[in-house]
Formats: sequence, C-alpha cells, structure tokens
Amino acid sequence: MKLWSIALSLLAVACGDGAFAAPKRIHVFVALADNASQGIAPVPAKIGNGDDADANLYWGDSEGFRSIFGRSKSWKLEKTELNPKPEILDRRSYRHADKDCILIAEAWRGKNIHQCLEAYFANLQDRRSDLTAFIGHNGLMDSPIGVPILGSATPSTDAIILCCVSGSFFKPHLEALKVRPVLTTEQLMYPGAFLLRDALEVWLRNGSRPEIRMAAAKAYAANQSISVKAAAGVFTKLE
Repeated sequence: MKLWSIALSLLAVACGDGAFAAPKRIHVFVALADNASQGIAPVPAKIGNGDDADANLYWGDSEGFRSIFGRSKSWKLEKTELNPKPEILDRRSYRHADKDCILIAEAWRGKNIHQCLEAYFANLQDRRSDLTAFIGHNGLMDSPIGVPILGSATPSTDAIILCCVSGSFFKPHLEALKVRPVLTTEQLMYPGAFLLRDALEVWLRNGSRPEIRMAAAKAYAANQSISVKAAAGVFTKLE
C-alpha cells in the first residue's frame, strides 16, 4: 500500500494540481431572428423566419452561429441534436482544439425568444456554465422578464450578451444574479457570431475585459467597414 501511495503522490506532482480539473463550459443561447414575432427592423423574409434555423440570420446564414463556428479551426463539432425540444430547433456541442473547453449552442425558435431568455437567466442563476452567452434580438425591449435576487452566489459566472443596447437593459438582471458581464453593448448593433468567436479566444486565455472588448471591436470594425474606434463605442467599457 505504501508503494502505491508513493506512486500516486509522484503522479500528482508530475501532472500538476489542475491535471484532473473539469473542462470549462460555455453555453450559447441563440434566439432566431423573427420578423413576425419580434420588435426588430424587418430583415429579408428568408433570413427572418424564426422557424427556419438553416437559413436564419443568427444561425444558418453566412455570419450566423452555426456557420461561423462550423468554419472555425478552433472549435470542433462533436454532436448535433435536431429538435431536442419543440422550442429548440438545433443543439450543437463543440470542443475547443487547444483549450480544455466544451461549448453547447442552441437555436431557439424566434417566437420563443422570451423562453430563451428565461433559460439564459436560469443557466446563469444555477451556475451551470463558466460563461453563458446570448445572441439575438433584445427581447427585453419588447417586454420585461423578472429574475430572482440572489442573497449569495459563489463562485460567480461570466456573461456575454450580443444584442442591441444590452449593457443597460440587462445590467439589473446581471447584478441581481451576481454575474460578471464580460461583453455587452451600448448601441443598436448587428450581433454576428464572429463577435463571440473572437471574444471567446481572449476569454479562454484569461484576457481582461478591456481585451475582450477590443477583440470584439476589431471584429466588428472589419465586418462593418468602420474604424476600430467607432466599433469600440458599440461595446460597454468594463474595467
């Protein structure tokens, strides 16, 4: 028994304290754009059908989540579930190529955007992920959603919210849930999934919130053909 104890001790030293740590977990909630049910500036019908994930602006379109992460060399698709629930059209699991991280993304029907947001806040409340992200229309502009005030919640968890003016609309909810925002917005904007892709690379290397903001700004500037300075103004200054 003593020899086994010594061997295990040597293995622990060789591998390091974090050798058996659980992988980081990211959960992404995507509310599909929907001309019929959301208070959005109408987009072409093909990409604005909230019941068609394959063509939707925020999922299957060229800059939607499925397309952006499908082309990424950093994220490898591991599992696909079509229609796992009536309100969810597609659920995909990815693993990062270099970092020990699992990402789960869900495409929610556009008409179920408030259920999507409720699920987003529940994920944050229960600390189910290290980082939870939302992409889509700012449904809080259409009608409010209540969240409980947590007396204590440790450890904290991180949030990214890519929709119009998310910084002010979501701030009370994040404070009530004792969540740390790492990327939110200050203006009307286009929440292309390339923003999340680039922000996550900085987050995974434990970059600061200003560094995450700048990564998003550079990606947005390139996509919108504007200056990085102008693009940076789209995102909240989080020190």
